[in-house]
Amino acid sequence: MKFVDEVKIHVEGGQGGDGCLSFRREKFIPKGGPDGGDGGDGGDVVLIADTNLNTLVDFRYAKMFRAKRGESGRGAQCTGAQGADLRIHVPIGTMVFDVASGESMGELLTANEQLIVARGGKRGLGNTRFKSSTNRAPRKTTNGESGESRELILELKLLADVGLLGQPNAGKSTLIRSVSAAKPKVANYPFTTLYPNLGVVRVDSDRSFVMADIPGLIPGAAEGLGLGIRFLKHLSRTRLLLHLVDIAPEQVTEDLHKEVRAIIDELAKFDEDLAERERWLVLNKIDLLPSDEQKRCGEVLLEKLQWQGPVFRISAHTGQGCQELVFQVMEYLMMQKEQKE
Repeated sequence: MKFVDEVKIHVEGGQGGDGCLSFRREKFIPKGGPDGGDGGDGGDVVLIADTNLNTLVDFRYAKMFRAKRGESGRGAQCTGAQGADLRIHVPIGTMVFDVASGESMGELLTANEQLIVARGGKRGLGNTRFKSSTNRAPRKTTNGESGESRELILELKLLADVGLLGQPNAGKSTLIRSVSAAKPKVANYPFTTLYPNLGVVRVDSDRSFVMADIPGLIPGAAEGLGLGIRFLKHLSRTRLLLHLVDIAPEQVTEDLHKEVRAIIDELAKFDEDLAERERWLVLNKIDLLPSDEQKRCGEVLLEKLQWQGPVFRISAHTGQGCQELVFQVMEYLMMQKEQKE
């Protein structure tokens, strides 16, 4: 299924029902007076966060959403029925922007959270409302008001605990396949990952976390080069970043530290807070090195980077070192949660 993370839609609240012009007419009551009822309010358009959705693909072709109008009033002072709300299900993590003003209308971050994006029109009044001591037979009514009409941008930011970043072919998709049930496409060419993938990493029966595989970054991504800024935003809600580096012999060059720094620079250009987030270095593909070199691989790289944070040496392909990485990530996330509480 194609991953869609940004769409434009049109929403309209329901039209309010018109008030009724009516007079009571019954046998032996020749002057019964006005009895026209009010109309019903129009329905609202409501967005609902749904745990069963993880993409906005349903909105690729369905662009127009209109709630039901309220029914008109009737005689005998009968009020028209209120128009039904239109409930639209969206993925958790959806942000809503008004196109006309550019302002954020809100975001949906928890299951079943609701956000009214277009209110229905108010009901019209029947002629009963206008009777008075000086106007016993009013013929005045009001029509229902139009509902709110808006163009919206829906933007999805993935809700993941851990984000994988690195250059194309660093092994991010292979890692998420290795430690979770997610099965992203893996191949030996640039930009294999065209759409973000989410995987649930289960550490034991009651502990797990969500990992996001973000398409590879290249210099200029913050300005839109490659797959660019479109996917950098998906890292903004993660609590920990794993920076994968291809340590295979044919990939190790004197400029490898510059490639690592280039990605860090792209994070800073996009969001300073993101660049300062906790980030661990993961040296991948150690299975391609002789066994006596695996434990000390990357020392030159770490020295040139002046790296002070945690470092892990793994093989996403064989699973070597992945279990230790997963346990350390889980411990870090639990510690972060305890500190917040």
